Amino acid sequence: MADSAARSRVPVGDVARLFLKLGLTAFGGPAAHVALMEEEVVRRRGWITHAEFVDLLGAANLIPGPNSTELAIHLGYRMAGAAGLIAAGVCFIGPAVLITLAFAWSYARFGATHAADILLYGIKPAVIAVVLGAVARLARVAVRRPLTAAIAIIAAAASLAGGDEVLVLLAAGAVAVHPRRSDAALGGIQLIAPFAPLAAGAIAATSASEAGLVGLGLFFLKVGSVLYGSGYVLIAFLRGGLVADRHWLTERQLLDAIAIGQFTPGPVLSTATFVGYLIHGLGGAAVATLAIFMPSFVLVALTNPLIPRLRSMPLMAGFLDGVNAASIGLIAAVVIQLGREALVGWPSWVIGAVGAVAALTRLNPTWVILGGAALGAIAAAAGAGR
Repeated sequence: MADSAARSRVPVGDVARLFLKLGLTAFGGPAAHVALMEEEVVRRRGWITHAEFVDLLGAANLIPGPNSTELAIHLGYRMAGAAGLIAAGVCFIGPAVLITLAFAWSYARFGATHAADILLYGIKPAVIAVVLGAVARLARVAVRRPLTAAIAIIAAAASLAGGDEVLVLLAAGAVAVHPRRSDAALGGIQLIAPFAPLAAGAIAATSASEAGLVGLGLFFLKVGSVLYGSGYVLIAFLRGGLVADRHWLTERQLLDAIAIGQFTPGPVLSTATFVGYLIHGLGGAAVATLAIFMPSFVLVALTNPLIPRLRSMPLMAGFLDGVNAASIGLIAAVVIQLGREALVGWPSWVIGAVGAVAALTRLNPTWVILGGAALGAIAAAAGAGR
């Protein structure tokens, strides 16, 4: 990679324009973002080779944070140095943050109206369907062996029992790093032991006790620093930290925040902007956004020069296997928990079922959510019972 880096540099302005375009048009979640970046950077412009792209994607998967956002930052750094790192990251994140902020302002003022209730009635089960579809797709990659399947199930149980998400992820990584003579050799006791205190709900999350800007910033900084797997894992952190533990949000507000995050282009983690605004206004939105994305910029700057070494570390690969499997379990637990709020009355169950089929066929999440809103409005107009 060093040879190719010395061979060519892309003007920072070109990098900024490309990632601003992607930030405005990249719907469909992290997998779609990665595909769009590969199309633009490798196929259309030839700024880097396919092998280099895969190296950078692998590096993004090895560090905590939103994978597609970190890939954008890696690409910017590779093509235009430190200035490119900042330009690519800010331009990819910026549009989603501004759009989400506008939605948050509108929601804070008009979200409780009858018209909004009708719209959200159909959107909420559609969001559950989108997340369920993400669980199914991600599980095909992350849950491929008996060990990772067991980790995912135990992580889901621990989350449902009130376990701390960070410790669940760390324990899962530690279990997966165990010398892998065979899956059977680990034994049931070895698998369950690290999760036992979590399942009992004995471990509490570290946080400030009040919803001030400092406490809000520390929470999102923690999330941005330990968020492995898909951006959907954010939902588990938000529910555990902000709904169950601190009661800064209600289940309904969390569902609405997730819906907005799915509806906008760019990274799903722009949901933090929405949540920050609901908790502490414009200052909260700014603090939450900066805190959750800052670790990605720092980690990419630190790890980009080390990519060749990271790829050859078996322990890192094992740790990541366990963390990714646990991430799937955490997301699955959130689907169950939020489903209680979203699935109210038979029309919502029908919308959820139709949305799940659509999501599993990889229909763009935006269309699934728009379809849910339309079906919810039809059900309301027809006077369907809830």
